[in-house]
Amino acid sequence: MLSLPNEMIAVLDPFAPVFRKRVWERVKLLVVGAILVPGQRTVASVLRVMGRGKDRHFQNDHRVLNRDRWASRIVSKILLRLLVEAFVPPEAPVIVGIDEHSERRRGAKIAAKGIYRDPVRSSKEFFVKTSGLRWISMQLVAAIPWAQRVWALPFLTVLAPSERSHQQRGRRPKTITDWGRQMIRQLRRWLPDRALVVVADSADAVLDRLARCQRLPRPVSIVTRLRL
Repeated sequence: MLSLPNEMIAVLDPFAPVFRKRVWERVKLLVVGAILVPGQRTVASVLRVMGRGKDRHFQNDHRVLNRDRWASRIVSKILLRLLVEAFVPPEAPVIVGIDEHSERRRGAKIAAKGIYRDPVRSSKEFFVKTSGLRWISMQLVAAIPWAQRVWALPFLTVLAPSERSHQQRGRRPKTITDWGRQMIRQLRRWLPDRALVVVADSADAVLDRLARCQRLPRPVSIVTRLRL
């Protein structure tokens, strides 16, 4: 059984009810290993840095992510409330950033992949495509006292499958705007009594989304670049 310092146990304990007891022990192993491992944070790298590289039952740690049942949205909700309690004063608005990210992935078994614009390699003159997964991330934007900087702390990430992936499953395709609107509504349900400010780029400057956010029982303010 993994032994942790009391300070780390106090941070991780709020997440324990989300997992079964046997799974929770492996979750703690993966979380601590992900903090310590240099380079890519794969399960194999985590096991090696934790001294479990020769474990005969290593597949059980992989199953935490691909087979075991646990509610990722509940984990996100708990994480958000802990971050807000730690870094946002009670009277201050909660500032949240939302943005999309393309993860370069290839392979026949990656069903949700698509062809997207590569924002890193592209420019005004060149348009570069990349194959992979598209994620939409929400981050709490807060001033970190000991860092003396403003950090964006991710708490919710949603996979936005490609249009072809939706069609193959017989579902109606969702746009980035649709996913973002649902994430903002989820954020409002998690923090019903706090003033919310969402910061987004020009891709999220859609009048329909802005109008829907204003029609919520408690409106959400959105800061974005909007063309005249």
